[in-house]
Amino acid sequence: MSLGKADLNLLVPLKVLLEEGNVTRAGKRLGLSQPAMSTSLARLRRRFDDELLVRAGRDYELTPFAHDLLPEVQRAVRRLGAALELEDDFDPATSERTFQLTMSDYAIAVVHEPLVRLVEREAPGVRLSIGHLGPDSRSSERILVENDALIAPTGFGFPGRSRTLWTDRMVLIVDRDNPRLRDGRLTIEDLAHLPHAVGNFGPGTPIVEDRVFGQFDIQRRVALQVFGFLPLPFVIEGTDMVAVVPEALAQTRLGQDSRLVMVETPFPTLLLTEGYWFAEDRLYDPAHRWLFGRLDALRAELPQRAFMELGPQR
Repeated sequence: MSLGKADLNLLVPLKVLLEEGNVTRAGKRLGLSQPAMSTSLARLRRRFDDELLVRAGRDYELTPFAHDLLPEVQRAVRRLGAALELEDDFDPATSERTFQLTMSDYAIAVVHEPLVRLVEREAPGVRLSIGHLGPDSRSSERILVENDALIAPTGFGFPGRSRTLWTDRMVLIVDRDNPRLRDGRLTIEDLAHLPHAVGNFGPGTPIVEDRVFGQFDIQRRVALQVFGFLPLPFVIEGTDMVAVVPEALAQTRLGQDSRLVMVETPFPTLLLTEGYWFAEDRLYDPAHRWLFGRLDALRAELPQRAFMELGPQR
């Protein structure tokens, strides 16, 4: 099949070559010999006037051009397949595909272990590449092109289609020797007096507890800002600062040797809901439908002691 000077027969080999970064693995995935894949690679190099794959020791790596080209090719194949009602076969038991995910530091701490276990159970050859959700993720036009899914708090205006994963309570953490801590409690007045460490999530991104602090007219004295929730337990320990964090994160830092204390908030329960986002057209791909099914199953794998009950899925 061709369109003008573009040979669409090379589109799928291009996609698989760039995803695998290896001629032999790409050929195995497509059921083609190594010479046949090498011939396709040579034609693609001439077509784009770029090496696409270059030697790096015993393996290959993508050129900068190929790295930028990959998400565009993936999207083109998905949309062409939808238009022609075609689907690539996907067998999780034999696939060696790599899925690219991006998520917050807190989400990595919560879901990494159970998600890897879920994937390995059905697809021992599938690889997960997990990146960190950066401060520009909300405004990025390519976040769902370059990633198969992102995991982040709901209500922050991320693009794409979303499904809920879990809801966590927000709690306070302080050093056990904090002078304002009495009978394991902190009052509204204590929160107004104490210095705060705050997780920042990028320009224009609301902090989940700001609304309730405003309702109680608490003017926080922000002594320290860090990116995300994960560093907060480390910066609180040994200081007079207080921080608001998800309970699941607080639980990971509470132990016999920890100086931290988890404290209930003196205002009504504050919840943080996390979900995952994906580009709508990825639903045409059976591999992505399988991945999203594992993310949906992840909800049942999460430690329920730290999470509130969720309503129906969207």
